[in-house]
Amino acid sequence: MNKETPAALEAVLFACGCPVAKDRLCEILEVDAESLREAAALLREKYSDDRTSGIQLITVEDSYQLCTKAFVADYVKKGLDMRKTPPLSKASLEVLAIVAYNQPVTRSFIEMVRGVDSSSIVSSLVEKGLIAERGTLDAPGRPILFGTTDAFLRCFGLERLEDLPNAELQSAGEQVSFDIPSGDNESGEEGENGESAPEDAV
Repeated sequence: MNKETPAALEAVLFACGCPVAKDRLCEILEVDAESLREAAALLREKYSDDRTSGIQLITVEDSYQLCTKAFVADYVKKGLDMRKTPPLSKASLEVLAIVAYNQPVTRSFIEMVRGVDSSSIVSSLVEKGLIAERGTLDAPGRPILFGTTDAFLRCFGLERLEDLPNAELQSAGEQVSFDIPSGDNESGEEGENGESAPEDAV
């Protein structure tokens, strides 16, 4: 690693604005994997003070990305003229958990586990970019398979799916228990599909 590598890594990630695979970064920066790791460590140290830097370096699967820290989120939203979005409802978190721990899954599987229609929640989570289509199942009707996205990992502060909390699945009565914290949105009445009204956004 030469002295320019950390600065070059920072510049590339800033310009891309999205996760960049480590292999691709090695090609761009013309360094080996160990040099890239050292450069990333220097950047993390640079951003380590929570209150003097609003930027952090995160790992998403086998990629690096620059993103803003939580304490400056309100300023970023104002700068981008973004409305503050409420947390996900308990029903949305439940569907996310089912997908995360069993992916790829069909909507029918989600509804079998929950015991209620979940089509609107699945559609909403797709629109929010937290889950996405992952092909089709080799079965009659070719139902769509769903899985989580990199946005899901970022939202829950995970580097990879293996970092998910342990989950205990109970087959009796199709009950599922997930060790994932729910949002603070408990005020809405739940409809027949278990989703709070109105639908929460990320």
